[in-house]
Amino acid sequence: MGRMTSRDGGTGQAWAALGGPEELAVRVGYRGPSGLEDGPLPVRELARATVGVCALAAAELTAVRAGGGAQDVAPLLVDEGAVATAFVSERHLLVDGRPPVTFAPLSGFWRAADGWVRTHANYAHHETALVRVLGAGTREGVAGAIAGRRAVDVQEEVYAAGGLAVSVMTDGYGAPQPLVERTGSGVRGRSLGAVAEGAGLPMAGVRVLDLTRVIAGPVATRTLGLLGADVLRIDSAGLPESDDAYADTGFGKRSALLDLGEAGDRAVFDGLLAGADVVVTGYRPGALERYGLGAQELLARRPGLVVAELCAWGWHGPWAGRRGFDSLVQAGYGISAACGDGHHPGVLPAQALDHGTGYLAAAGVLRALADGGGQALRFSLAGTASWLVREVPAAGAAVPGYAPQPWLRETASGYGPLRYAASPLGGRGWERGPSRWGTDRPAWL
Repeated sequence: MGRMTSRDGGTGQAWAALGGPEELAVRVGYRGPSGLEDGPLPVRELARATVGVCALAAAELTAVRAGGGAQDVAPLLVDEGAVATAFVSERHLLVDGRPPVTFAPLSGFWRAADGWVRTHANYAHHETALVRVLGAGTREGVAGAIAGRRAVDVQEEVYAAGGLAVSVMTDGYGAPQPLVERTGSGVRGRSLGAVAEGAGLPMAGVRVLDLTRVIAGPVATRTLGLLGADVLRIDSAGLPESDDAYADTGFGKRSALLDLGEAGDRAVFDGLLAGADVVVTGYRPGALERYGLGAQELLARRPGLVVAELCAWGWHGPWAGRRGFDSLVQAGYGISAACGDGHHPGVLPAQALDHGTGYLAAAGVLRALADGGGQALRFSLAGTASWLVREVPAAGAAVPGYAPQPWLRETASGYGPLRYAASPLGGRGWERGPSRWGTDRPAWL
């Protein structure tokens, strides 16, 4: 069976934040070598803890749906090699034999007159805004334009224009943020019915409406799809997703396009919402409220729903409504400086804020369903960052000997043959690769 821990501090912390029964936290063990090197921060511990609580929440929901409870959850093991491989899934992806495009040429760190700036220009509209502000569209031109400006001025000018740039924080870490925020409606959701014990599909028959983008939210929903849910992702045609990003995170779901500002499409969406058990959103605070789709509005319409919201900068403070990505939160929260060498900012060994938040959100949904539904949950990359830099305890040296090959798989997809990282939750895996983004019917199975 391999090594199994009797107590893991990070797992216990995450499980408590999710409201899980205290006695279950020690039933998760970890084995095998890990390919995640911590550096100055306990990234390996964060990664395995977020996957561990997700596996534990899945086992709990399975037990509940089989007519039992926490006492029926057997000890389980999570393989640290599988966790490490999944946390860098985009690096292992091959799309019809080629590696994906992960960061565009104008994304990265740039030296400013008084520090450093991190830009994110992977999406065309963000790149256009950056180029418009800086008056340059090449790496050399961007470097020259930023070098003569204060970092915070670049940050604010680019953001005001609709782009993404963040001054690298060098004086400590950002303000504390909660790992999870939970509120209840007081109304239970529909009965999910029994699921055969040992079937490994605790989300069988559950409908998940997926309003997420990029990595964190899609990791959460592809995990729920792995566990048996009918996951339907809805996007606007006016905000296209990267093909490579969807090839990595589109497993376990279908993808359709609707314009919520158009009456006919909104009627279709409202019909989907009426049949959903779970809604997962991944837009900045306030973005969905203008459509009447904020968490409290959704619970007012459907009190038994489980609503999980994810954002970049947290739900409180002056940056709550800002757009952001993992790399930008690392820069703006103080992580990039902590991972640097004193001369140049650095990065975590994985986009751990994205992946970790995704597994936490999936775990939160599973736990909320085990408790009967009727809950609103909030997660953020900044909340996960705050947990990483302030609370996650180091657990000692990793077992050596990691290699990713045991957790790499191949399948057909809408983008051609894929090589991809298997889910660290194990089991039989996804039944098929992702379709092409936006090409499925907006209807439940």
